Amino acid sequence: MTDLRYPIGQFQFPEVVTIQQVKDWIEDIRVLPRQLAEELSGASEQALAKTYRENGWTVTQLVHHIADSHMNSYIRFKLALTEDVPTIKPYNEAEWAQLPDSELPVATSHKLIESLHERWVYLLSSLTEEQLQRAFNHPDSGLLTLEKAIALYAWHGKHHLAHIQNALAK
Repeated sequence: MTDLRYPIGQFQFPEVVTIQQVKDWIEDIRVLPRQLAEELSGASEQALAKTYRENGWTVTQLVHHIADSHMNSYIRFKLALTEDVPTIKPYNEAEWAQLPDSELPVATSHKLIESLHERWVYLLSSLTEEQLQRAFNHPDSGLLTLEKAIALYAWHGKHHLAHIQNALAK
């Protein structure tokens, strides 16, 4: 039986990374807002309240989580590019998903994701091979290069897009 928590599998980073893979991951980040728009188009409030698994987040919470997570990631990239291996501040995703702003319409976070991804992809597309090796320290996960973070967030978008697709298909 498939693990509903990981509909596309858990994140795996290749041992050897090519520039083409990095470009592909950046493209995944670029197209996520459009893919979200396609999935959310015409979804009723009832559909947006569905979860992808028992005790899982609703579609609405997932969209707001993507915005929260990707905003944090964008800031982490900027810190890594302007500071020497900064230690970033983690946040409690589950508690953030319960805050009052998680009740806003999904369109609010979708607009944010569109604008954020436009800036983020512009930044990512400009990185040199040397800059891709810059890193930040995550207190829970350890050192993360920007190259690996790009791969992680390309996966993250697809991961939650699959959650949304699964919930809406119920």
